[in-house]
Amino acid sequence: MIGLGAGEPDFDTPAHIAQAGIEAIKSGFTRYTNVDGINELKDAIIAKFDVDNAIRYERGQILVSSGAKQTIYNLCMAVLDPGDEAIIPAPYWVSYPDMVMLADGHPVMPFAGPAQGYKITPRQLAAAITPKTRLVLLNSPCNPTGAAYTRAELRALGEVLLEYPRVIIGTDDMYEKIYWAPEPFCSLLTAVPELYNRTITINGVSKAYAMTGWRIGYCGGPKEIITAMGTIQGQSTSNASSISQKAAVVALSGDQTCVAKMNEAFKARHDFVVKGLNALPGVSCLAGAGTFYAFADVSKAMAALGCREDGEFAELLLNEGGVAVVPGGGFGAPGHIRISFATSMQNLEKAIERMERVLAGRTVAKSA
Repeated sequence: MIGLGAGEPDFDTPAHIAQAGIEAIKSGFTRYTNVDGINELKDAIIAKFDVDNAIRYERGQILVSSGAKQTIYNLCMAVLDPGDEAIIPAPYWVSYPDMVMLADGHPVMPFAGPAQGYKITPRQLAAAITPKTRLVLLNSPCNPTGAAYTRAELRALGEVLLEYPRVIIGTDDMYEKIYWAPEPFCSLLTAVPELYNRTITINGVSKAYAMTGWRIGYCGGPKEIITAMGTIQGQSTSNASSISQKAAVVALSGDQTCVAKMNEAFKARHDFVVKGLNALPGVSCLAGAGTFYAFADVSKAMAALGCREDGEFAELLLNEGGVAVVPGGGFGAPGHIRISFATSMQNLEKAIERMERVLAGRTVAKSA
């Protein structure tokens, strides 16, 4: 069985980063830290935001958490009251709606299909905002689609948000470094600095530095919101791992060559997988701007094979081809599948061959 579902890099954590964790253990840096993170890591995060995104924060505006997922959960708990609405453009990462509901909020999910590159328009955003809207979550580059908003597109969305001062914005930039579009990556606040007082910019080291198991996410934002998020974290997990924080300092502040090398490999895999998927009968896949996912529209293939839902289609690929993919329905996009290319090119070649064999054989049998 070839698993194409895992959302994590297949590379090992770069040696110089792992060594920093080892040195932290050897030096006895194994006790509690401040709930919101050590100052050394906060300073590295501040420098990263300044250099990469032209966003300036102070230590009191930074929160370090046990992964960006916890960061987003903290945000939902801090700003949502019962009945508040949170706008989550679909396709979306599967946890977003549930985190909103755990905070007694109501997710509102405008859909952006392949015809618009899986990106919502300013008109859609404006139509989704109501007097109950409190939060907008924006993920770019996006898991699962790989789509990324351009600076102009972010500016256009920001112009809408400027009209609604009650709305808080959370931007999930986790895949910022796994990116290859012609235009440089742009975060919302970089494009719309006027939203500074109500935007929380979220990132982490998991994807770019192959550090998923180290569990370090972070964010910068308005001090009062960051303080509230830190209070919530203090009553749940407290500080992120002290050892992981030391490693994250080196990840953010050290040599970035490892990031470029991994990104080069992901781009080559992306190109191969997208081309291969588009050659399959009844499958269409847009090229992505980043991440290590390909998001394919399989609605025509499903119809040809008599599959009523994408889960049934994914099960067919698993049972008859030994290829595991993730159904699109969980991301708010029925009729799609997500494929992770965070695996070897050899595995990807075999997977495309198996999918072709299953679909071609089934299509012929269906026709006969």
